[in-house]
Parts: sequence; structure tokens; C-alpha cells
Amino acid sequence: QVQLVESGGGLVQAGGSLRLSCAASGSTGSINAMGWYRQAPGKERELVARINSGGSTDVADSVQGRFTISRDNAKNTVWLQMNSLKPEDTAVYYCYATRTSYSNTVYKYWGQGTQVTVSS
Repeated sequence: QVQLVESGGGLVQAGGSLRLSCAASGSTGSINAMGWYRQAPGKERELVARINSGGSTDVADSVQGRFTISRDNAKNTVWLQMNSLKPEDTAVYYCYATRTSYSNTVYKYWGQGTQVTVSS
């Protein structure tokens, strides 16, 4: 019932910036939180940042001060601004959204993933 399409990934040199976007469609009025996980080669998937419908945010310690998450509920879009990128930020970034049904069942939806590569 919710579809997520990501864009904005690419190749950048260390110290550069990228801006990821994730657009939701479908039952968007029921979306609660949105955010990004990432998975680097040889590492487990980790939560990078999340934002709820009221605008409260959580950002991982590893990207604190460099990444900023924002959201426009009217546009059903969430962004991840990534500054001062480091090679260790290289990963596939996956957008997600959660939705709670009338029966209080929580569903989680995933974007297709976008590759971020930071060269040194």
C-alpha cells in the first residue's frame, strides 16, 4: 500500500556532499516514521537516520553533525543531506517508511536502494 522511490546516490570524493530523496506514494496519509538504513560491504545493515510525522529526528552517532534528515508531509518526501562525506559512508542506502493500520499492526516498507560511493 506504500511505494518508495529513492534517488540522489552517486560517486563523490571525500569531503563532498550528496542529497538523497525518497518519495512515497499509496497510503501516504497513514505513514508514521520515515528514514534510511545503510549496508556497507562486509557490514550489517544499520539505521542512519529517522524522522517521525511530527518532525522529531534521530541520527546515528557515526554521522552526527554531518547528515541531516528532513521531511515534507504534504509532498510525501523525505531527504537526507550528507555533508563532509567519508569513505566509510560508502554503502547502499535504503529508504523506509512505517504505517500503522486501524488494528494497530505496524507495517514497514522499503525503497529499492541507492548506491553511495565516497572515494579517497
